[in-house]
Amino acid sequence: MHRRIIVPGALGAASLMLAIPASAAAHSPGAPGIGDPYYPAYGNGGYDVSHYDLRLKYQPATDRLEGTATILARTTEDLSRFNLDFLLDVGEVRVNGAEASFTTSGEQELEVTPRKPLDKGAPLTVVVRYSGVPSSKQAFGFTSWHRTPDGGVAANEPEAAAWWFPSNDHPLDKATYDVSVQVPDGTQAISNGTLQSTSSRLGWTRWNWRSDQPQATYLATLAVGKFDLTTGTTEGGIPVVNAYSRDLGANDGAARASIERTGEVADWLSEYFGPYQFDALGGYVPNTTTGYALETQTRPFYSPRQFANGSNVSVVVHELAHQWYGDLVSVRGWKDIWINEGFARYAQWLWSEHEGEGTAQELADYTYASHPADDPFWTVRPGDPGPENQFDGAVYDRGALAVQALRNEVGDEDFFAILKGWPAKYAHGNASVADFQRYAEEVSRRPLAALFDTWLFQPSKPDAPAAGARSLGKPSEAPAQPRSWRRIAATNDVHEH
Repeated sequence: MHRRIIVPGALGAASLMLAIPASAAAHSPGAPGIGDPYYPAYGNGGYDVSHYDLRLKYQPATDRLEGTATILARTTEDLSRFNLDFLLDVGEVRVNGAEASFTTSGEQELEVTPRKPLDKGAPLTVVVRYSGVPSSKQAFGFTSWHRTPDGGVAANEPEAAAWWFPSNDHPLDKATYDVSVQVPDGTQAISNGTLQSTSSRLGWTRWNWRSDQPQATYLATLAVGKFDLTTGTTEGGIPVVNAYSRDLGANDGAARASIERTGEVADWLSEYFGPYQFDALGGYVPNTTTGYALETQTRPFYSPRQFANGSNVSVVVHELAHQWYGDLVSVRGWKDIWINEGFARYAQWLWSEHEGEGTAQELADYTYASHPADDPFWTVRPGDPGPENQFDGAVYDRGALAVQALRNEVGDEDFFAILKGWPAKYAHGNASVADFQRYAEEVSRRPLAALFDTWLFQPSKPDAPAAGARSLGKPSEAPAQPRSWRRIAATNDVHEH
């Protein structure tokens, strides 16, 4: 009796094991990070997102956000579970239509276990229902959600998404977006891309925004408050939507005098960087107490403090330059930040030339002379500054010096061909400093390893000839301060946060 019961059971177990596909044993959890050594917990492994659909409801009075995120993706490995980066309270998760189990771990990890393992290369639809008060959440000791007197704003670098939608939060995984936000009548919801429609019902207005070209998660933004909106088009026909908090006080005029030139600046930048590749443009100024600005795709965020001393078109130039260098072509890893900041700062130098307030070479000479050899400025390596120095002033200014050194080395014809060709070559993708060096060598037909090493990786001050600067022997020979210097210096904290 005993044996007759046991043997069929054993045979049944063996049969069951044979029935399980061999691949099932290979399914394993996706990595909790995408592999960036600067920020090991950012992003996730095992899948690639193609689209985020966010349907949100936000109450400015209480800072309460409710949402349903639908994430379209494809698996890149056999998965038993996967992570999303997120901080708010989750009520339900569904994977491919079936309810999934979930838990949280670490600072911002939402671990999702689908009912069935996921095979590599399979389409993936994840629905997350959530709610919470973003300003009450912190990760790694800070918040990227800015509470304002009339609402809230999501804008920060290198992260902001986790405070308002679940995502694969790293620039390597770009996606398109639909952002639909319900807010009380009389309040506006600003996001990236084009405004598709607005509709009002029972005291609430829904704002529907679409970004139909790939966008990194940190470049996605949401601002809710009471704004004045202005609209227009660039000479190239790109629609421009700008938004100004109604509570900017004395900074209102200077902010408008700067940001209303967005179309003009974008058209001017396209002469250097090539055609503007997105289908929307603009900027917004909420009533925040922050001091920085950010190149949120198609619609940069500006702090009111940027305009405390009057109009500042230079900061607009900086953030719009990022639409090519940073947004259209994004970093492969956060160590590649020079490609973003060195070129955005250099765009300010080119604008100075355009305005007749100092050439790029004059600004390079003055910057070089302003930092003696023992200045810690020269110990920061723009090509790999480390997370602690990612937004150090040297990444901007020494970074721009490197760009000028490249210009002097290859000559204007090849330099401006590089400047324009780079965004086209890697459009809507990611690239590294090494990729840029290879591209510059390809265009110029010159070996550039020594120049890149000197300017981007050596923790010491290059000699004057390497800078393309004149010999600076006597104090009396120090270059004069260009007229644009103070205005450019006023943007030195542009990403300080």
